[in-house]
Amino acid sequence: MAVLVAVGQALAALVALVLGSVVVNVAWQLLAPRDPSKPPLVFHYVPVLGCAVSYGMDPLGFLEDCKAKYGPVFTYPLLGRRITAALGPLGSNFVLNGKLAHVNAEEAYTHLTTPVFGTEVVYDVPNHVLMEQKKFVKFGLTTDNFRRYVGLIRTEVRDYINKHVYLENTRKTGSGIDAFNTSSEITILTASATLQGSEVRAAMDKSFAQLYHDLDGGFTPLNFVFPNLPLPSYRRRDRAQLKMREFYVSILEKRRNSLDEPPLDMLTALQNQQYKTGEPLTDKQIAHIMIALLMAGQHTSAATGAWAILRLGENQDLQRRLYAEQFEHFYDADKGEWRDLEYETLQTPLLNAFIKELLRMHPPLHSLMRKIISDCPVPATVASPSAEPHASPEFKKRNEGVEYVVPKGEFVLAAPGYSQVDESIWGADAKNFRTERWLEGSKVPGEEDEGEEDYGWGKISKGGKSAYLPFGAGRHRCIGEQFAYVQLGVIIATLVRENSWTLDQAFPGNDYTTMIVMPAKPRNVTFTKREGVKA
Repeated sequence: MAVLVAVGQALAALVALVLGSVVVNVAWQLLAPRDPSKPPLVFHYVPVLGCAVSYGMDPLGFLEDCKAKYGPVFTYPLLGRRITAALGPLGSNFVLNGKLAHVNAEEAYTHLTTPVFGTEVVYDVPNHVLMEQKKFVKFGLTTDNFRRYVGLIRTEVRDYINKHVYLENTRKTGSGIDAFNTSSEITILTASATLQGSEVRAAMDKSFAQLYHDLDGGFTPLNFVFPNLPLPSYRRRDRAQLKMREFYVSILEKRRNSLDEPPLDMLTALQNQQYKTGEPLTDKQIAHIMIALLMAGQHTSAATGAWAILRLGENQDLQRRLYAEQFEHFYDADKGEWRDLEYETLQTPLLNAFIKELLRMHPPLHSLMRKIISDCPVPATVASPSAEPHASPEFKKRNEGVEYVVPKGEFVLAAPGYSQVDESIWGADAKNFRTERWLEGSKVPGEEDEGEEDYGWGKISKGGKSAYLPFGAGRHRCIGEQFAYVQLGVIIATLVRENSWTLDQAFPGNDYTTMIVMPAKPRNVTFTKREGVKA
């Protein structure tokens, strides 16, 4: 009895403490004088936890609500962190093209990526070293390689569909297959057959799949917030990372000891590279770069491929039109057979428009963060009322010409995914999937020529002011962008040529419980093999 009383008293004290902290937190927000040099703070009840629940359930909806109340620049607390969102194209440019003296991507993400990718690469190294590593990777992303990859990707897609999809349809009559699982398996097979190399493709058995699964378990929001918890999944992540590194190193050693000409793949491109200092790229670093390419590319491409399958399953007319386009461009009526897909002719008008709209509506990463390493001024143009026509009159009066400062140690967030569906930018149909918008000759809002810059891995468009940034902008723009278009284009064209499919339920919503935005379950489709070829 005494124990129960003690437990009850402890619980009562805990409840009183929580309620007291809520009361103090609310009173502070309502009564404390506001620092005009800082962005408006989003109202929240629970300290530390902050806006985690509302942001985690629907991040884009949360950002939209806050923008209506506070304008395009505001700060919200999230699990002990203070994050300043800078919305709109100008906000994206401010964050993604920010000065290295002020914003830092490495410190924002290294606690998540380094345990998965490995040390001495990506965000575990200074920015100038990362730029050199991206240049090394670019050597494996040549036009000649892309030409070879087209045929390899097509073969993998056909083999997978024939061996797995139709068999599953037979086993589960009427239930269809999971679009994301199908896309994920096709993506990793096509990536391993091209970028990763023949040895990796040959090892795509249960043991390698388990390694990938265990390593993938370390790429979740929980790992981002709490990178070093004493949990079994964390230990499995660490063991898998070590074994996968050893796997790649063993391939490198075998290639060196072989008299055969090495294959033209990413491993070959990375071998014998050296930094500007003359220091060689080590086997360990090569292995970790390969893991980074596998993990980062797999997540984003698998999600995009799943959305593609679902969108075409939902829109039968668009699926038929894509098939008709393939027939028009690639079917040889005299020989009665399909011509091979080729890199130079892959991006037909409708297919290209469909992929663009897919990435507009379903970017794998809706938001990108940087850590502030030195007090960072936010230009008045980013937070001005002219940047947000829907801001409240109070905000407009208060913030006209104001330049905020985000303190060192906090974070800034750009949300290209929000800009890509913003009705004030794209019009009333911004949230509707409409492929035709890319066939009408209209330009992407804000995509004026901003010039090019070489960050150490070749000249690219700075492009941060664009309202369409599915691959990011600036020095951290995704280096795999061109490969992603090739991979996705070949997968869609191959599926459409040889299959038709239908969506088995209503179109799914977004699943925000993972680091990449995936379609929520159920997300099933039913494939049917095309019989013959029809115009």
